[in-house]
Amino acid sequence: MTTDNKSAYQRPDEAAIREMLTDIQYKVTQHEGTEHPFDNEYNDEKRQGIYVDIVSGEPLFLSSDKFDSGTGWPSFTQPVDDVYVCTRRDFKLILPRTEVRSKVANSHLGHVFKDGPAPTGLRYCMNSAAMRFVPREEMEQQGYGDYLERLG
Repeated sequence: MTTDNKSAYQRPDEAAIREMLTDIQYKVTQHEGTEHPFDNEYNDEKRQGIYVDIVSGEPLFLSSDKFDSGTGWPSFTQPVDDVYVCTRRDFKLILPRTEVRSKVANSHLGHVFKDGPAPTGLRYCMNSAAMRFVPREEMEQQGYGDYLERLG
């Protein structure tokens, strides 16, 4: 699998997705759910590595772009590559928000806000349940070696 080739990632069929995900992962990714703040797998994750889509494996965010937003969810200043994420307006609450989804799997990941730190001023507030963390030492063998240099 190459990390710069969008066709290397695929969305499984609905039955396979339902079988591979936990209830919370399914609710978040397939039904635009939200997990509880401060009670999720990656809010306090400090290791170096890459966060990938739980459904397709698309590379989403690098630990080097992660910051503590104080919100209780993992937050990032930018995606690893715009080719793997997309945004759309979300009108589920009173005020519109910008939803973040993976492009290939079309998984709901979270929302992006304009109150983040430099260099982007953005806060990609993501659900841990939508992602899988690949530690730095496993990135090469899992096909994400092209991103090692960007971790610093």
